[in-house]
Amino acid sequence: MQTFLEKMKPENWSRDIAIDFGTNTVLVYVEGKGIVLKEPSVVAIDLNTDQVVKVGREAMEMLGREPDHMKALRPMKNGQISQYEVTLQMLKYFIRRACGKLWIPPRVLITVPTGISEVEMRAVMDASHEAGARRTYLIEEPRAAALGAGLDIRSPIGSMVLNIGGGVSNTAVLSMGGMVAYDDIPVGGDKFDEAIMNYVRQRYQLLIGERQAETIKIRIGEVYEHRKPEYMKVVGQALPGGLPKEIILSSKEMIEALSGPITAVLDSVCSVVERTPLDLIDNILKNGITMTGGGSRLHGLDRLIERVTGIPTRVAEHPVTSIVAGAGSLLPYLNQMPEGMVNIPARIGRRQTTGNDKRYT
Repeated sequence: MQTFLEKMKPENWSRDIAIDFGTNTVLVYVEGKGIVLKEPSVVAIDLNTDQVVKVGREAMEMLGREPDHMKALRPMKNGQISQYEVTLQMLKYFIRRACGKLWIPPRVLITVPTGISEVEMRAVMDASHEAGARRTYLIEEPRAAALGAGLDIRSPIGSMVLNIGGGVSNTAVLSMGGMVAYDDIPVGGDKFDEAIMNYVRQRYQLLIGERQAETIKIRIGEVYEHRKPEYMKVVGQALPGGLPKEIILSSKEMIEALSGPITAVLDSVCSVVERTPLDLIDNILKNGITMTGGGSRLHGLDRLIERVTGIPTRVAEHPVTSIVAGAGSLLPYLNQMPEGMVNIPARIGRRQTTGNDKRYT
């Protein structure tokens, strides 16, 4: 049991935290500790009492398997709040998990999609305050992703980022700490999974679930043909009748299956390149496109983008954690900023990488 003096230690007074509130995953960064939480953004509700009973990984395990009196759901849609009260409960849970008991409520920096409206900003900030934040700050996902990937976006040299999350893909050209050109589309990892499910149903008259589609995407997902195809056994329900049926899928088939959502991503990237000021085009051609987010790991996507655009393209060293690490790098500077959308400080500490975490000093 903690003594009064132990409770009065500075680390128990307050901690600033950054939250990447994604459609599928929530990541939390605590100043001085780095990334402390990575959990599915899923909540389980008791339909009889309308109360949240499980959050995160425990709720995720119930998806598609919940009893009649319970419902597991994702309260975030396309990176934005779709169910306010449920999101509020989830936010409270993650703040409490990350910070424990503090004498002073934390300041919270939350990542948001580009082009967020004033109404949507207010909804995020209100939810954060109700969840226990002392002050709330926001940063657009591409700016945070660029910082987390180690790009110097404060300089007048242009940088280009493509972040592919679960529900949204953000493309942006950044310079002088801000976004010069950007685009958001409601296409991400979920749409990739949906495209695979549709392909298997139409081609093989076989029903498969979201989890299985995601496994297929991870194991043999391919958008740029390679010499040696990979194969995977897939079991689903045959149409009609619903009896079990097994098929063999190849990575070459995934190129066709994923063509729809991948074309949308390519169109978005090209649209941003076309709207980039001529004075920054040389910078983009030299520095290339940096990809972040879980969707950026889709095999061959970097090579496909490079072939279509003619711009060198690379995947960030730690694409999944780039956004929250970038937001976390700004926590020491919150004293200089008013609540709301943050500005990038003139000088940010040098990045240090430790395992799958990115810390800044």
